Amino acid sequence: MKIISWNVNGIRAVHKKNLFVPFVEKYKPDIICLQETKAQQHQSEVVIKGYEEYWNSATRKGYSGTAIFTKEKPLSVICDIPKDIAKKHKLAEDSYGNPNNEGRVIAIEYKDFFLINVYTPNAKDDLSRIPLRHKVWDPAFLAYVETLNKKKPVIFCGDLNVAHTPDDLARPKENVGNKGFTDEEREGIDNMINKGFVDTFRIFTKGNGHYTWWSHFANARARNIGWRIDYFFVSKKLEKKIKKAEILKEVLGSDHCPISLEI
Repeated sequence: MKIISWNVNGIRAVHKKNLFVPFVEKYKPDIICLQETKAQQHQSEVVIKGYEEYWNSATRKGYSGTAIFTKEKPLSVICDIPKDIAKKHKLAEDSYGNPNNEGRVIAIEYKDFFLINVYTPNAKDDLSRIPLRHKVWDPAFLAYVETLNKKKPVIFCGDLNVAHTPDDLARPKENVGNKGFTDEEREGIDNMINKGFVDTFRIFTKGNGHYTWWSHFANARARNIGWRIDYFFVSKKLEKKIKKAEILKEVLGSDHCPISLEI
Protein backbone atom coordinates (compact mmCIF):
# COMPACT_ATOMS: atom_id res chain seq x y z
CA MET A 1 0.00 0.00 0.00
CA LYS A 2 1.23 3.48 -0.89
CA ILE A 3 -0.01 6.47 1.11
CA ILE A 4 0.81 10.08 0.26
CA SER A 5 0.43 13.15 2.49
CA TRP A 6 0.54 16.69 1.11
CA ASN A 7 -0.18 20.15 2.45
CA VAL A 8 -1.50 21.61 -0.80
CA ASN A 9 -1.94 25.17 0.55
CA GLY A 10 -5.28 25.41 -1.24
CA ILE A 11 -6.72 22.53 -3.28
CA ARG A 12 -8.30 24.93 -5.77
CA ALA A 13 -5.01 26.77 -6.31
CA VAL A 14 -2.98 23.63 -7.02
CA HIS A 15 -5.75 22.28 -9.27
CA LYS A 16 -5.84 25.51 -11.32
CA LYS A 17 -2.13 25.06 -11.98
CA ASN A 18 -3.05 21.66 -13.49
CA LEU A 19 -0.67 19.94 -11.09
CA PHE A 20 -2.85 17.86 -8.78
CA VAL A 21 -4.52 15.31 -11.07
CA PRO A 22 -1.31 14.67 -13.09
CA PHE A 23 0.50 14.14 -9.77
CA VAL A 24 -2.02 11.50 -8.68
CA GLU A 25 -1.91 9.81 -12.08
CA LYS A 26 1.90 9.63 -11.94
CA TYR A 27 2.35 8.34 -8.37
CA LYS A 28 -0.86 6.23 -8.16
CA PRO A 29 -1.22 6.22 -4.36
CA ASP A 30 -3.81 4.01 -2.71
CA ILE A 31 -4.62 6.81 -0.26
CA ILE A 32 -3.96 10.56 -0.41
CA CYS A 33 -4.13 12.72 2.71
CA LEU A 34 -4.37 16.46 2.10
CA GLN A 35 -3.96 19.33 4.54
CA GLU A 36 -4.83 23.02 4.21
CA THR A 37 -7.45 22.35 1.54
CA LYS A 38 -8.97 25.81 2.15
CA ALA A 39 -12.28 24.70 0.65
CA GLN A 40 -15.54 22.91 1.22
CA GLN A 41 -15.94 19.72 -0.81
CA HIS A 42 -18.50 21.31 -3.13
CA GLN A 43 -16.02 24.09 -3.96
CA SER A 44 -13.38 21.66 -5.21
CA GLU A 45 -13.33 20.91 -8.93
CA VAL A 46 -10.96 17.98 -8.43
CA VAL A 47 -12.35 14.67 -9.68
CA ILE A 48 -10.12 11.62 -9.57
CA LYS A 49 -11.61 8.43 -10.97
CA GLY A 50 -11.44 5.42 -8.70
CA TYR A 51 -11.16 7.33 -5.41
CA GLU A 52 -13.64 7.90 -2.59
CA GLU A 53 -13.44 11.40 -1.07
CA TYR A 54 -13.81 12.33 2.59
CA TRP A 55 -13.52 15.95 3.73
CA ASN A 56 -13.32 17.83 7.00
CA SER A 57 -13.52 21.54 6.23
CA ALA A 58 -13.14 24.45 8.62
CA THR A 59 -16.18 26.41 9.75
CA ARG A 60 -14.33 29.53 8.59
CA LYS A 61 -14.33 29.72 4.79
CA GLY A 62 -11.07 29.44 2.84
CA TYR A 63 -9.10 28.30 5.89
CA SER A 64 -7.35 25.13 7.07
CA GLY A 65 -9.17 21.85 6.32
CA THR A 66 -8.22 18.25 5.58
CA ALA A 67 -9.35 15.61 3.09
CA ILE A 68 -8.65 11.98 2.27
CA PHE A 69 -8.94 10.37 -1.16
CA THR A 70 -8.87 6.56 -1.03
CA LYS A 71 -9.30 3.72 -3.47
CA GLU A 72 -10.75 1.39 -0.84
CA LYS A 73 -13.89 2.41 1.02
CA PRO A 74 -13.14 2.58 4.77
CA LEU A 75 -15.19 0.91 7.50
CA SER A 76 -15.72 4.27 9.20
CA VAL A 77 -14.76 7.94 8.96
CA ILE A 78 -14.17 10.13 12.03
CA CYS A 79 -13.92 13.93 11.79
CA ASP A 80 -12.22 16.01 14.49
CA ILE A 81 -10.90 14.95 17.87
CA PRO A 82 -13.79 13.21 19.69
CA LYS A 83 -15.80 15.40 22.03
CA ASP A 84 -14.88 13.55 25.22
CA ILE A 85 -11.14 13.99 24.57
CA ALA A 86 -11.62 17.57 23.35
CA LYS A 87 -13.57 18.46 26.50
CA LYS A 88 -11.02 16.83 28.80
CA HIS A 89 -8.20 18.83 27.22
CA LYS A 90 -10.23 22.08 26.98
CA LEU A 91 -9.79 22.34 23.22
CA ALA A 92 -12.51 24.96 22.82
CA GLU A 93 -10.79 27.51 25.04
CA ASP A 94 -8.28 29.06 22.61
CA SER A 95 -8.45 32.85 22.19
CA TYR A 96 -8.42 32.36 18.40
CA GLY A 97 -11.40 30.02 18.53
CA ASN A 98 -11.89 26.27 18.73
CA PRO A 99 -9.24 24.42 16.69
CA ASN A 100 -11.62 21.46 16.62
CA ASN A 101 -13.83 23.56 14.31
CA GLU A 102 -10.97 24.15 11.87
CA GLY A 103 -11.16 20.84 10.00
CA ARG A 104 -7.76 19.77 11.29
CA VAL A 105 -8.27 16.04 11.82
CA ILE A 106 -9.91 13.30 9.79
CA ALA A 107 -9.44 9.57 10.39
CA ILE A 108 -10.47 6.50 8.44
CA GLU A 109 -10.70 2.96 9.71
CA TYR A 110 -9.80 -0.23 7.88
CA LYS A 111 -9.83 -3.86 9.00
CA ASP A 112 -6.22 -3.81 10.18
CA PHE A 113 -5.44 -0.17 11.01
CA PHE A 114 -6.55 3.42 11.48
CA LEU A 115 -5.16 6.24 9.34
CA ILE A 116 -5.29 9.76 10.79
CA ASN A 117 -4.69 12.88 8.70
CA VAL A 118 -3.79 15.96 10.76
CA TYR A 119 -3.02 19.63 10.18
CA THR A 120 -1.56 20.89 13.48
CA PRO A 121 -2.22 24.52 14.47
CA ASN A 122 0.58 26.97 13.67
CA ALA A 123 2.13 28.65 16.72
CA LYS A 124 1.92 32.09 14.99
CA ASP A 125 4.86 34.45 14.46
CA ASP A 126 4.32 36.03 17.88
CA LEU A 127 4.07 32.55 19.49
CA SER A 128 0.59 33.43 20.74
CA ARG A 129 -0.69 29.94 19.99
CA ILE A 130 2.15 28.15 21.82
CA PRO A 131 0.02 27.60 24.95
CA LEU A 132 -2.64 25.99 22.74
CA ARG A 133 -0.07 23.77 21.01
CA HIS A 134 1.85 22.74 24.10
CA LYS A 135 -0.83 22.42 26.77
CA VAL A 136 -3.94 21.62 24.75
CA TRP A 137 -3.64 20.48 21.15
CA ASP A 138 -0.59 18.20 21.29
CA PRO A 139 -1.77 16.34 24.42
CA ALA A 140 -5.31 16.03 23.04
CA PHE A 141 -4.16 14.73 19.66
CA LEU A 142 -1.76 12.24 21.26
CA ALA A 143 -4.54 11.04 23.59
CA TYR A 144 -6.75 10.49 20.53
CA VAL A 145 -4.02 8.54 18.71
CA GLU A 146 -3.43 6.39 21.79
CA THR A 147 -7.16 5.71 22.13
CA LEU A 148 -7.34 4.37 18.57
CA ASN A 149 -4.06 2.48 18.99
CA LYS A 150 -5.66 0.41 21.76
CA LYS A 151 -8.13 -0.92 19.17
CA LYS A 152 -5.77 -1.50 16.23
CA PRO A 153 -2.48 -0.09 14.89
CA VAL A 154 -2.37 3.55 13.78
CA ILE A 155 -0.72 5.44 10.94
CA PHE A 156 -0.89 9.20 11.30
CA CYS A 157 0.42 11.78 8.91
CA GLY A 158 0.29 15.42 7.97
CA ASP A 159 1.71 18.86 8.57
CA LEU A 160 2.73 18.89 12.23
CA ASN A 161 4.12 22.44 11.96
CA VAL A 162 7.35 21.67 13.83
CA ALA A 163 10.90 20.64 12.99
CA HIS A 164 11.73 17.98 15.56
CA THR A 165 15.55 18.12 15.67
CA PRO A 166 18.30 20.42 14.35
CA ASP A 167 18.63 18.02 11.40
CA ASP A 168 15.05 18.88 10.39
CA LEU A 169 15.72 22.47 9.31
CA ALA A 170 18.47 24.13 7.33
CA ARG A 171 19.26 26.87 9.87
CA PRO A 172 18.63 25.55 13.38
CA LYS A 173 20.85 27.99 15.28
CA GLU A 174 19.12 31.03 13.76
CA ASN A 175 15.66 29.59 14.49
CA VAL A 176 15.93 28.45 18.10
CA GLY A 177 12.84 29.80 19.84
CA ASN A 178 11.07 30.77 16.61
CA LYS A 179 7.71 29.26 15.67
CA GLY A 180 8.15 25.70 14.47
CA PHE A 181 11.35 25.22 16.48
CA THR A 182 10.49 26.06 20.07
CA ASP A 183 11.17 23.66 22.92
CA GLU A 184 7.44 23.38 23.55
CA GLU A 185 6.58 22.35 19.98
CA ARG A 186 9.49 19.92 19.74
CA GLU A 187 8.42 18.33 23.02
CA GLY A 188 5.17 17.36 21.31
CA ILE A 189 7.12 15.11 18.92
CA ASP A 190 9.25 13.78 21.78
CA ASN A 191 6.07 12.72 23.54
CA MET A 192 4.81 10.87 20.45
CA ILE A 193 8.07 8.96 20.18
CA ASN A 194 8.13 8.24 23.93
CA LYS A 195 4.67 6.69 23.57
CA GLY A 196 6.04 4.27 20.97
CA PHE A 197 5.20 5.96 17.68
CA VAL A 198 7.85 5.89 14.97
CA ASP A 199 8.96 8.68 12.63
CA THR A 200 9.08 6.55 9.48
CA PHE A 201 11.35 8.83 7.42
CA ARG A 202 14.10 8.44 10.01
CA ILE A 203 13.99 4.64 9.72
CA PHE A 204 15.66 5.01 6.33
CA THR A 205 17.26 8.46 6.19
CA LYS A 206 19.51 10.18 8.72
CA GLY A 207 21.12 13.60 8.72
CA ASN A 208 20.06 16.99 7.41
CA GLY A 209 19.19 18.45 4.01
CA HIS A 210 15.80 16.68 3.77
CA TYR A 211 12.95 19.18 3.90
CA THR A 212 9.24 19.37 3.09
CA TRP A 213 8.51 23.11 3.36
CA TRP A 214 10.29 26.19 2.04
CA SER A 215 9.56 29.89 2.44
CA HIS A 216 8.50 31.80 -0.67
CA PHE A 217 11.24 34.34 0.09
CA ALA A 218 14.84 34.53 -1.14
CA ASN A 219 14.58 31.58 -3.53
CA ALA A 220 14.58 29.26 -0.51
CA ARG A 221 13.34 26.16 -2.30
CA ALA A 222 15.93 26.30 -5.08
CA ARG A 223 18.62 26.79 -2.41
CA ASN A 224 17.05 24.07 -0.21
CA ILE A 225 16.80 26.35 2.81
CA GLY A 226 13.85 24.47 4.24
CA TRP A 227 12.18 22.67 7.13
CA ARG A 228 10.93 19.09 7.56
CA ILE A 229 7.56 19.64 9.20
CA ASP A 230 5.48 16.96 7.40
CA TYR A 231 5.59 13.43 8.81
CA PHE A 232 4.35 9.85 8.72
CA PHE A 233 4.28 8.19 12.14
CA VAL A 234 3.22 4.59 12.79
CA SER A 235 2.56 2.40 15.80
CA LYS A 236 5.64 0.48 16.89
CA LYS A 237 4.04 -2.80 15.84
CA LEU A 238 3.91 -1.55 12.22
CA GLU A 239 7.56 -0.48 12.08
CA LYS A 240 8.85 -3.66 10.43
CA LYS A 241 6.12 -3.48 7.79
CA ILE A 242 7.38 -0.14 6.45
CA LYS A 243 9.05 -0.64 3.07
CA LYS A 244 9.84 2.94 2.14
CA ALA A 245 9.34 6.52 3.42
CA GLU A 246 10.25 9.35 1.08
CA ILE A 247 10.07 13.10 0.53
CA LEU A 248 8.85 13.89 -3.00
CA LYS A 249 10.74 17.17 -3.26
CA GLU A 250 10.45 17.32 -7.05
CA VAL A 251 6.65 17.78 -6.88
CA LEU A 252 5.64 21.43 -7.22
CA GLY A 253 2.37 23.26 -6.63
CA SER A 254 2.58 24.24 -2.96
CA ASP A 255 5.10 25.64 -0.49
CA HIS A 256 5.15 22.07 0.87
CA CYS A 257 6.08 18.99 -1.13
CA PRO A 258 4.32 15.63 -0.67
CA ILE A 259 5.69 12.78 1.42
CA SER A 260 5.03 9.09 0.81
CA LEU A 261 4.88 5.87 2.76
CA GLU A 262 4.92 2.31 1.43
CA ILE A 263 3.77 -0.36 3.85
